Amino acid sequence: MNNPSYHQPAMLFSLGQLVATPGALKVLEANSMIPMRLIARHSIGDWGDVGPDDAEANDNAVSSGTRILSSYRLTDGTKIWVITEADRSATTVLLPSEY
Repeated sequence: MNNPSYHQPAMLFSLGQLVATPGALKVLEANSMIPMRLIARHSIGDWGDVGPDDAEANDNAVSSGTRILSSYRLTDGTKIWVITEADRSATTVLLPSEY
C-alpha cells in the first residue's frame, strides 16, 4: 500500500526564547488563536500581512542575521506582530502598540 506522505516545511531560523506580551495573549485568547500557530507560520517564512519590501527584507534577514518581523490579522481584525531578534535570542508575539 502506498501512503501519501505529508511534508511539513522546515524552520528557516532559530527562534530563541519564545515570549508573548499580556496584551497579545489576551487578544489571541479572545480570537481562539493559539500563539504557536503564528510562531510556526513565522518560522517557515510565512510573513503574513507585510508588504513586498518587508517580505524581501525578511527573506534577506534569514541569511544575514537581522531582525525578522511578521504581521498577522486575527479574525476580529486585530493586528499581531511576531518578531525574532537579530541575534536569534528571542521571538516575541506582541501588539504593534506594545513595540
